[in-house]
Parts: sequence; structure tokens; C-alpha cells
Amino acid sequence: MDVLTGLTLAAPAGVNAYIPLLPVALAERFGWLHVDAPYNMLGSWWAIALVGVLLVVEVVADNIPAVDHANDAVQTVVRPAAGGLLAMAASGQGAAGSALLLVAGILIAGGVHAVKASARPAVNVSTAGIGAPVVSTIEDAGALVVRAVVIRRWRRRWRGGGAPTPR
Repeated sequence: MDVLTGLTLAAPAGVNAYIPLLPVALAERFGWLHVDAPYNMLGSWWAIALVGVLLVVEVVADNIPAVDHANDAVQTVVRPAAGGLLAMAASGQGAAGSALLLVAGILIAGGVHAVKASARPAVNVSTAGIGAPVVSTIEDAGALVVRAVVIRRWRRRWRGGGAPTPR
């Protein structure tokens, strides 16, 4: 795990906070990846259930014109926070340099979120709302691809330290 992995995971959190959080939580739970304390709480069943429910809510809300705008307003706090959390959790840096890393994760996720939230009203108006599900699907697919590549790379690097053991 390294700083670049953490910061790269922050980017898809700006699109959908839960797309990168859920796989990291599941990977931690099943021992496929190791996340240092206190971020390893993501692997607890209650955290996995909460993130899973919130992922479903966000995906549904993001596909409904007008509701997606309200969702983006709420997510203005959540997405950057998730980006900061992922940057810290995946980096394995602990307290060393944590403030800078946290701020960088927040800024990356916040920047991606700002672009998404500012472009979506234009898409909704110009397509009479028909474009919302299409754009949402493209955004989520892009976030999934970035997340998959990063976690795969992270897992390969981590596996060098020994075989994971499921909890």
C-alpha cells in the first residue's frame, strides 16, 4: 500500500463515495487486503452493510433527474470525506504525514465531485432529464474501472507479504 494508491482511490470517491469504499471494506473483511487501524473498521459487517445500503441509495438517486441534484448537494460533504478516508486507509502511512494526505484525498475527491455536480444540471436541462441515467451509468462505470485497477494493483503488492487469512 502506498500514497499513490490512496490518492488514486480518492478520485472515484468524488463520483460515488461508495463505489471504492465497498470493495475496500469487503477486501479488508475477507483478508484480501490489509488496512491499518483505525481504518480497518471498514471491514466490520456493520460498516459493510451501511456502505452497501448507501451505495444502492446513491445509485438510484443519481439516476432520477432533480433527485440527482439534491443527492449531489448532500454528497458535497460525503464524497470528499470518503476520498480523504480512502487516501488515509490505502496509504498505510498512519499518523506520519496524515494531515497532508487527508487534505490531498479530500481535494481530489472534492474536485471530481465539483465537476460532476456542476455538469449534471446542464445534462438534465439539455436532455430534458433523459440524459441523467446515461451519464450516471457512464460515471459509475468509470469509477468502477479506476477502482478495479487500483485495488488489483494494491492486492498484488500486498500479497507479496504472505497469504491472506479470512476472518
